[in-house]
Amino acid sequence: MKTHIIPAIRLTLVLLVILSVIYPLVVAGVGRLAPGGGKGETVTVNGKVVGYTLVGQKFTEDRYFNSRPSAVEYNAAGSAGSNKGPSNPDYLKTVQVRIDTFLVHNPGIRKEDIPTELVTASGSGLDPDLSPVAAKIQVARIAKTRGISADRLTKLVDAQTTGPLIGLLGPSTVNVLKLNVALDALK
Repeated sequence: MKTHIIPAIRLTLVLLVILSVIYPLVVAGVGRLAPGGGKGETVTVNGKVVGYTLVGQKFTEDRYFNSRPSAVEYNAAGSAGSNKGPSNPDYLKTVQVRIDTFLVHNPGIRKEDIPTELVTASGSGLDPDLSPVAAKIQVARIAKTRGISADRLTKLVDAQTTGPLIGLLGPSTVNVLKLNVALDALK
């Protein structure tokens, strides 16, 4: 029995030190090398922090590109999806309300042309990005509201589009916060 307990206690102590001390320090050290020093990358306008690039923000005014809906009202402390399946009547009702609202604010767009991400929340409820298609479908509304040409807004979306990681991994995305900050900076 002693031959099994002593090695088990030693292994437990070694793993306790590795997993409770060394590993967290290594992860924190690597985090310091990331943009924002591990505290998240902020977006600053006129010396004031207006948001974080990795957390979705709520933009609902017609003069801005709308964000992806959030199941947690953009509360980063409560990151979660709705946990409702695609056949849940409450979920379907919520999505239909989002579709109807989008169509009211974007006349001329057909229901079947609305990208899914504009009417459904992401798994975290905090997705900060849209696809270029979801951003561009909003261009006509913003052009009309702001009096800016649709071509200029489309070029702005293209300039704010980030391609896949190393050209292969993941889709092209547009960070909504950065896009709206760039939109406000247009003269």
